[in-house]
Amino acid sequence: MTTSKALPALPLLAPLVAAGTIATPATAATVSVTIPRINVAEYHRPYVVGWLEPAAGGPARTVFVWYDVKKAGRESGTKWLADLRTWWRKGGRSLNMPADGLSGATRAPGTYQVALPANLPAGQYVFKVEAARETGGRELVSVPITVPVKKSASTAGTSELGAVTIR
Repeated sequence: MTTSKALPALPLLAPLVAAGTIATPATAATVSVTIPRINVAEYHRPYVVGWLEPAAGGPARTVFVWYDVKKAGRESGTKWLADLRTWWRKGGRSLNMPADGLSGATRAPGTYQVALPANLPAGQYVFKVEAARETGGRELVSVPITVPVKKSASTAGTSELGAVTIR
């Protein structure tokens, strides 16, 4: 039988972690985003983006971007990402798309779950979700959160977005 020499040292680290000497990642929370069904003659799935900003200000961290990843040609799907205006100005324009682990196809109406980054430092944040739809509207909602997330927080849009909940 072989034993690891690293295992006996783990209990010695517990006082350092408890004292805050060694940083530990916050427990990952989940964001629930609802895209409502809109009864119009010409419906297009919305482009939707979710990002985090430190409450005190600072750079935005994109969590997900749902857009037409398969559209190619003269007008690729990335052309319309600028319609997500707030996110675009906060740093979306500097991302190379598709971004691994962030980009995905547009979603049909329904509720979708996305994990917040597990390595997010503890602190106060604002989670923002923005949606824009061709021949439709635009909407931006914000949810203030504290990481690690101990209680859920939510808000709801009025047109392009439904409930946005963080648990």
